Amino acid sequence: MTTAPRFESKILSPDACRQMLAQGGLPRPWVFTNGVFDILHRGHVTYLDQAAQLGGSLIVAVNTDASVRRLGKGADRPLNTCADRAALLAALACVDAVTWFEEDTPLELIQALRPDMIVKGGDYDMDLLPETAAVRGWGGSAVAIPFEHERSTTALLHKIRQ
Repeated sequence: MTTAPRFESKILSPDACRQMLAQGGLPRPWVFTNGVFDILHRGHVTYLDQAAQLGGSLIVAVNTDASVRRLGKGADRPLNTCADRAALLAALACVDAVTWFEEDTPLELIQALRPDMIVKGGDYDMDLLPETAAVRGWGGSAVAIPFEHERSTTALLHKIRQ
């Protein structure tokens, strides 16, 4: 008899994630981050673990495949489907919930979930993001985590293709 991997229970539709949070399903404060996470690497997992340490629970939202294509990362991106990227993230011990967003930015999802904190990588100026204004509007905070390991999926793909 085979059983479903335990981590799959952490993958939630945006509405299911909102409902779970509304019912107190995760310890607060809720930390929210988002990204493509196309090929998971050391930079990603270091960043995610550091983000998780800032609160009680870490919620990660991934861009859907259509959203990734609109980012202009390349004609063949994403390499991994949204479902596969969500599964890899959910398998990480530091991640408490994984969801997704169709739009170009996660603003609508953030407004629905109302996290206590949003976190981005060190290359973002948090004061310029509309997501920051939204979270601060209900008393939350926004943090940029400096990169500890200079890695990127784009650089990795360039190396592979050489």
